[in-house]
Amino acid sequence: MAGFIDGPLWYFSLAVFSVGVIWRLVPLVFGRHPTDFSVPRGSAVSGAVKTVFSRFIPHTGMASQVSLQIIAGYMFHLGLFAVLLFAAPHVRFLDEHFLGFSWTPLPHWAFIVASQFAFLGLLMLWLHRVFNLVTRLISTTGDHVASIVTFVVMLTGCLALLESFEELRLLHRFSVELFLIYFPFSRLMHTFTFIPSRAFTGAWFGRRGVNS
Repeated sequence: MAGFIDGPLWYFSLAVFSVGVIWRLVPLVFGRHPTDFSVPRGSAVSGAVKTVFSRFIPHTGMASQVSLQIIAGYMFHLGLFAVLLFAAPHVRFLDEHFLGFSWTPLPHWAFIVASQFAFLGLLMLWLHRVFNLVTRLISTTGDHVASIVTFVVMLTGCLALLESFEELRLLHRFSVELFLIYFPFSRLMHTFTFIPSRAFTGAWFGRRGVNS
């Protein structure tokens, strides 16, 4: 089983992830779009750039209504980013299998803090999705599955820190491989699509001189 998880299944999941992400992004970025015959009243480029960055901060008129989602969202995404790229096992894995170089990993205490932020942020977001009337109505099965799969990967990753237990490492790697296979066909694709989506919206409004 270990040989299958570390070998064929790992390469298969990487192939599915890579091909799937490219397959989803190419039509979005390079696909044909309707010709815009409107008279330009502003810059599409500046509108795109502005919208990409301005959306990281909620509009003042809505900030109080979405404060929980904003705080939990930043807790989850920044915590996950720190763990993914700076946890010592991940730095070592990327060095040995992909990049051939490494960087200074997080100290253990910082890893614990980052992972707790990520866990708490994810749980807050999911509980809000379940108990808030509006988000519950607009949520789909895919939204809940994406949250659960992400949680399982994070949980098995923490368990895998007990490096003396090979079974826990294999469990984490297996969950990551399932995550990679599921990723391109799920809501998790927003990892790659949120910037093109913002840019397209900002360019559309920017060309028309609308402050979006």
